[in-house]
Amino acid sequence: MSKNLTKRGEDYSKWYNELVVKAELAENSGVRGCMVIKPYGYAIWEKMQAELDRMFKETGHVNAYFPLFVPRSFFEAEEKNAEGFAKECAVVTHYRLKADPNEKGKLMVDPEAKLEEELVVRPTSEAIIWNTYKNWIQSYRDLPILINQWANVVRWEMRTRLFLRTAEFLWQEGHTAHATKAEAIEEAEKMMHVYTEFAENFMCVPVIKGFKTESERFAGADETYCIEALMQDGKALQAGTSHFLGQNFAKAFDVKFASKEGTLDYVWATSWGVSTRLMGALIMTHSDDNGLVLPPKLAPIQVVIIPIYKGEEQLEAVRQRVLPLMDKLKKQGISVKFDDRDTQKPGFKFNEYELKGVPVRLAVGQRDLENNTFEVARRDTLTKETISGDVIVEHIEKLLVEIQQNIYKKALDYRNTHITEVNSYEEFKNVLENKGGFISAHWDGTAETEAKIQEETKATIRCIPLDAEEEQGVCIFSGKPSTKRVLFAKAY
Repeated sequence: MSKNLTKRGEDYSKWYNELVVKAELAENSGVRGCMVIKPYGYAIWEKMQAELDRMFKETGHVNAYFPLFVPRSFFEAEEKNAEGFAKECAVVTHYRLKADPNEKGKLMVDPEAKLEEELVVRPTSEAIIWNTYKNWIQSYRDLPILINQWANVVRWEMRTRLFLRTAEFLWQEGHTAHATKAEAIEEAEKMMHVYTEFAENFMCVPVIKGFKTESERFAGADETYCIEALMQDGKALQAGTSHFLGQNFAKAFDVKFASKEGTLDYVWATSWGVSTRLMGALIMTHSDDNGLVLPPKLAPIQVVIIPIYKGEEQLEAVRQRVLPLMDKLKKQGISVKFDDRDTQKPGFKFNEYELKGVPVRLAVGQRDLENNTFEVARRDTLTKETISGDVIVEHIEKLLVEIQQNIYKKALDYRNTHITEVNSYEEFKNVLENKGGFISAHWDGTAETEAKIQEETKATIRCIPLDAEEEQGVCIFSGKPSTKRVLFAKAY
């Protein structure tokens, strides 16, 4: 199998698009801006979903499902949220088609089937959920509500890219209701930490935790917490957000509760989500010119075994050697595949699984049968070694842990060497164009300065880091006083 991937250094964007398609993760569909997630790509997403779902449930959340359609009046109820998403909304205006009398075989919208109220195809679910919560909440005894839903959303993006930005995408969205401001803030921060743990421990993607600036906040939020990752081309990617919504949606939908003291108060809210954009982060953080590099914890196939043989008799001998090993690996919770297809040669298979990022590859030939050995290849380092069959299971277990750690360390080292402190606008522009990555710089705190820098350089403030220390300085653009550094970058 010939990979024929464009080199990352030649055209990173082209490399990414080719890899997504050639590794059979996803492809463009017949619907503009929408993708088909193929079985191998969906298998990775399912592993992400399973781990996140477990983490949500461990923190007390339960799953539910809410409608895809949001009445326009509900959507308009929270003004900032409506304005923030208005340009991306798909809207249903009619509920029926009929035969076109002027063109045989064609259909037309039935003008008599106009909806009394237009329906917005959800770009996010706060409106429909808070309209529902109004019926669920009367007293402090009904709180907190800790709900998550796995769903699809539609945001009518004009420029799309597989996984990173599509008109329809899959995600989870948590929506919680609380009796106090402190509880809601604690929840929003907790979920940011859950996302961080998932990104770093499962995806091997190091992230920076922080706040968004007011202009970058989620529409309708009082505060947006985020985790920001850095891709290999020096661009940032927002990997997850958690929003403290204050009482904005409770006021928009008149959701009040009777407190212990008997007073009526508006409910405090959060929402938080990650999406199939995480697939893009996974691909771009680790993969190389040979294809995907997958962390073992998220790889659909952790170990692939490829027989090297001549004739059915030799294949059967290899099979008898391999089957007990597969049973032992499966008992240890390791996913393994024996590729005994006779339609492809070993070299083709080596290339295929390298492209698909399978962490460990075993090759077994006649000499291995005679010597009780396996050839073991690592995807992350592309190195090979010969291992005795007596210790192969233990070796693979240790290797998977080592690969997970090595992939994370490599990404962390790259990220850490691409955070650059600057103290002037000239220095800022120079680093942005010639090195990339996160740029730590003073900012005067105004939306005007933020917008001007973005207009001139295409760099945005990715976050105000949670651990940012007080430091007296001057804004690189305006020269006005500043007390904290923020992180700028070009971003996806």
